[in-house]
Amino acid sequence: MNSLLDKKADVASLSPLNLAFIGDTVFDLLVRSDLVCEANRPVNALHKSASSRVCAKAQAQAMNVIMPMLSEDELAVFKRGRNAHTGGIPKNQSSADYHYATGLECLFGWLYLKGRTDRINELFSVISSAEADFNE
Repeated sequence: MNSLLDKKADVASLSPLNLAFIGDTVFDLLVRSDLVCEANRPVNALHKSASSRVCAKAQAQAMNVIMPMLSEDELAVFKRGRNAHTGGIPKNQSSADYHYATGLECLFGWLYLKGRTDRINELFSVISSAEADFNE
């Protein structure tokens, strides 16, 4: 098993929002790890940089970058997350961005719980390479 917790989950039975719940943390951990590994910075600067990369708009852009790379199963998981009823959208986010971000988090949660850290790293590497274009 390739997760931090040595437990197995019945991934197929989990709701898309449960998958997004864990996927949000997986994605956030990757972003924070990436930032810390780049350079030693003040924590305030780290937080600001992380927040700009984990927001719904940036995650929606990230999803658009990796979507052509997804398998049929991965695309189906993304769509389950995107179409999930989230119960509310933050005022500063567009509905489309928020749903795409939820789909991305659902996908990362699904991959994590399946022990597919290799695939998570592959997708995150593509996202990281494209992120410079997001801020232009």
